[in-house]
Amino acid sequence: MDRFASLTSRLVLTAVLLVAVVAFLIAGAATLGLHSYLSSRLDNELMASLHQSVQAADQHAQNHGSSPPGPPGDGDSDNRPFDGPRLEILNGAVFPGLSFATVHTEEGTNQGLPQSTVTALGAVPPDGHGHDLPIPGFGEYRVATGHSSQGLIIVGLPTSAVDGPVSQLVVWEALFGALGIAAAAGAGRLVVRRQLRPLREVAATAHTVAELPLAEGDIELAERVPDRLTDERTEVGQVGAALNTLLAHVESSLNARHESEQQVRQFVADASHELRTPLTTIAGYTELARRRPDDAEIVKTALGKVEEESARMTSMVEDLLLLARLDSGRPLEREPVDLSRLLVEAVSDARVIAPNHRWRLEVPEDSVEVTGDAERLRQVVTNLLTNARKYTPAGTTVTVSAQPNGFAVHDDGPGFAPEVAEHAFERFARGDASRYRGDEGGAGLGLALVQAIVTAHGGRVTLASVPGSTRVSVFLPTT
Repeated sequence: MDRFASLTSRLVLTAVLLVAVVAFLIAGAATLGLHSYLSSRLDNELMASLHQSVQAADQHAQNHGSSPPGPPGDGDSDNRPFDGPRLEILNGAVFPGLSFATVHTEEGTNQGLPQSTVTALGAVPPDGHGHDLPIPGFGEYRVATGHSSQGLIIVGLPTSAVDGPVSQLVVWEALFGALGIAAAAGAGRLVVRRQLRPLREVAATAHTVAELPLAEGDIELAERVPDRLTDERTEVGQVGAALNTLLAHVESSLNARHESEQQVRQFVADASHELRTPLTTIAGYTELARRRPDDAEIVKTALGKVEEESARMTSMVEDLLLLARLDSGRPLEREPVDLSRLLVEAVSDARVIAPNHRWRLEVPEDSVEVTGDAERLRQVVTNLLTNARKYTPAGTTVTVSAQPNGFAVHDDGPGFAPEVAEHAFERFARGDASRYRGDEGGAGLGLALVQAIVTAHGGRVTLASVPGSTRVSVFLPTT
């Protein structure tokens, strides 16, 4: 069955079988039709011959009395022309021992029949219908029986007039049927292969893509099915269009994977760099305190710096752990949170920490309530206010406004540079010098944490920044 595993072979085999079945049905119908026609004509000739023989016997009886007529043949009284083998039996008694039984042949000779055959002929009922009967030495005959004044008359005609043409027709049908099936197989294979050529081109595209090294690196998946094979009005076009769509998805997935790998590498490098700085500071001050243990001022300064850098590292590691938990899809708390109260508390704390900034709070009369993790949302608000405080000069007005589905933080500071705004929510991204004030800069995880926490809540964050106006909007689910 492996020979018919391909679609081409199965389609050709199906077409050939259909042609063979149709040819068989047509041949059978033609054979039956011809046999029926010739049999009907033979019966008509048989009945006509029987009628003529009966008339001839009756006429002979009128002319010669009751004596049986002589052997029919060329000199018989009916003077009927002889056009082939014909059997005529005449007798005054039906059974047994018919006194006369001959067969007329084309040569005009009379050949006698054995008594057993004559007896079998006498058993044919005189019903006016033809009956098939084998005659030893002469073949199959169509026999009919009738009565005359001379007795029983049996007339037979050979069925070769039917069997011969039918047999020849069957032979020619078999020959032409075989030729037709062979022609159908050849033409079907040619047509099917031609029609399936576009499908082979689509398969070739798939094989080409399968041979590409897609395991790693920046993959350029430019291979596509030609446009002429993507017409969705055809079956092949549907396959081609589906494959192109699949390849587009695979390409985007590979690009996303590559970008993710690059981000992971950059993240590891940035995290290592950010951790190396405080570690180097701690190591340096520790070495200084070890060398001068008697200098209390130096030891005090060193311990203070070690404590400061340790706190900085601890905060950074906690932020990294939180990002890792959020990236892994760990669920957050889901409970009603009074967003208005949270914003009031955060702005109050900011006023104490940065009194040189002008802090404004806009909340509606009705309390704004969202669903989420209160501690994580508090961290979002704190990070945004911290960024506004650190990266804007004194005297900047920072406005926090509550909305039915979230809140926004706006400041009139210098804003983000366009190239920085595009990557503001990436990890370890920092603002430019216009928003950076001395040693208050962080590790660049603030906005990354904001986006990760809000995304984990099913919300989104947007940033719009131009010189003199920077607005960060947080949208959260309300139920």
